[in-house]
Amino acid sequence: MTQMNALIPMQLNVGSLDAYISSVNRLPMLSAADEIRLAREFRDHENLEAARTLVMSHLRLVVSIARQYLGYGLPHADLIQEGNIGLMKAVKRYDPEQGTRL
Repeated sequence: MTQMNALIPMQLNVGSLDAYISSVNRLPMLSAADEIRLAREFRDHENLEAARTLVMSHLRLVVSIARQYLGYGLPHADLIQEGNIGLMKAVKRYDPEQGTRL
């Protein structure tokens, strides 16, 4: 796990939305096995580092989904922020024993 965490920075220090999206696209994606292992670590031991890794690795999905809602009159940054909150809630509720990906 420490090797994966070394690849994901603690914070994305970016100044613009384009820079944020570019940074998110450079974050590594997790394998199914890593995802399940981290989810169990978070669930069983309340390991916030595992939860952070899960969230960071799925930010790309949030940006992709937010892009689909651009025509609804809300700023892209607001859509991404709300999606990030939803992602954090999803990580909290995720059950790796159901046999699905986050």
